[in-house]
Amino acid sequence: MSTEEKRLYQEITVKGNTRPDYGLGSKTYKGFSTVDPDQSGFNLYDFSIIKQDIINHFHIRQGENLSNPNFGTIIWDVLYEPLTERLKQIIVDNVTQIVNYDPRVNAVNVTVDQYESGLQVEAELVFLPYNIVEQMRFTFDQSNGFLTT
Repeated sequence: MSTEEKRLYQEITVKGNTRPDYGLGSKTYKGFSTVDPDQSGFNLYDFSIIKQDIINHFHIRQGENLSNPNFGTIIWDVLYEPLTERLKQIIVDNVTQIVNYDPRVNAVNVTVDQYESGLQVEAELVFLPYNIVEQMRFTFDQSNGFLTT
C-alpha cells in the first residue's frame, strides 16, 4: 500500500450507529387510526396508540383469528351468562392475558362488574416504557357493543 493510500485511509472516518433519545417527550410509538372522528389527523403516538391497540384486541372474539384461535377475548361469548365468581376470574385472566400480550403494557389490577345490560371491566395499566399507571374502563354492552372510557 502506497503512502498516498495510507493517508487516504487515515482521513476517512466512519461514524457509528447512533440511537435516538426516546425521552418522555418524544414520539416513540407511532401508528394510524381512523376511529376517533374528533381528531385533527389520523396519526397516533405513544399512549394513544398503545391504548388503541388494546381496544382493537378487545374487538376480536376469541376464535376469529384463523391463524391463532386463542387470540381475542372471551367476553363476547359470556355476555349473557350469569356472572359467577368463577366466570369473573376467567374474565380477569382473559383481560390480563390480552393486556400483557402487548409488551409495552402490564395489567396490575383487573376488576369485573355487572353493568346495566352487560359487563364493565376496569384495568389498571402500567405503561412500561414510561412507568406510568393509568385506569382504563371497558364496557361490553349486550345491545350497544363495546365502549371505553
